[in-house]
Amino acid sequence: MLISIIVFLVLGSFAGVLAGLLGVGGGLVIVPMINYTFEIQGLTGTHTHYMALGTSLATIMCTSVSSMRGHHRKQAVLWDIVKQITPGILIGVLLGSRIAVYMPIGLLKILFVVFLLYVGTNMFLNIKPKASRSIPGWAGNSAAGGLIGLVSSFVGIGGGSLSVPYLTWCNIPVHQAIGTSAAIGFPIAVAGAVGYVLNGMGVEGMPGPHLGFVYLPAFFGIAAASIFTASLGVKLSHSLPVPKLKRAFAMLLYAMAVQMLYKIVF
Repeated sequence: MLISIIVFLVLGSFAGVLAGLLGVGGGLVIVPMINYTFEIQGLTGTHTHYMALGTSLATIMCTSVSSMRGHHRKQAVLWDIVKQITPGILIGVLLGSRIAVYMPIGLLKILFVVFLLYVGTNMFLNIKPKASRSIPGWAGNSAAGGLIGLVSSFVGIGGGSLSVPYLTWCNIPVHQAIGTSAAIGFPIAVAGAVGYVLNGMGVEGMPGPHLGFVYLPAFFGIAAASIFTASLGVKLSHSLPVPKLKRAFAMLLYAMAVQMLYKIVF
């Protein structure tokens, strides 16, 4: 258990920096590492992967608040967009967390990998969107939010890997896209965590202590560390020039794509 606690604290520290730097919740590293700690503790079962997803989203609630506050102080959060995109996100996440426990997600992961590689390449090469493209209104943002929320709940992420590319595609400056994404991550995490808690109630054979599909030792360890390191990530984000920031985000997308592809193949 001591090794697991250390892993959770280190993982939370890294996730916090990642959240502040790139506007993502850290699900890329949290989900596989929670699965790994289950393995080293000998905790196996049908529902452990769903616990990793639910726990990831629960920790992102805390991480995103710290990251969001830091970016807000830098005036990098576009709150009008957050308000418009949140209703769709809530619907998408709650629906996705319900569907996820009943369906194989291999096809979705393959499509997601293709999307990540495409967007990552565009950001790495700094390919700019059409100058005439702009952010849509309520309807368009709500629809985009629904898709972001749905996919986020399937793979246990805070949505930054989708919302940052979406916002930059709409010609939002990258620093504001990252800051706004950090704020968008909060409703995704709340809705996703609630969904996994409710859908995990009464399910037998899960490692404890837990609340639904949220593994409490991992939640407290990761959240405690990430809250303190997110502000460091925010400072790094606003000190980097735009091209380097885009390349850093592209490398994150590539890493996520490789990780998901490895899990699909093996």
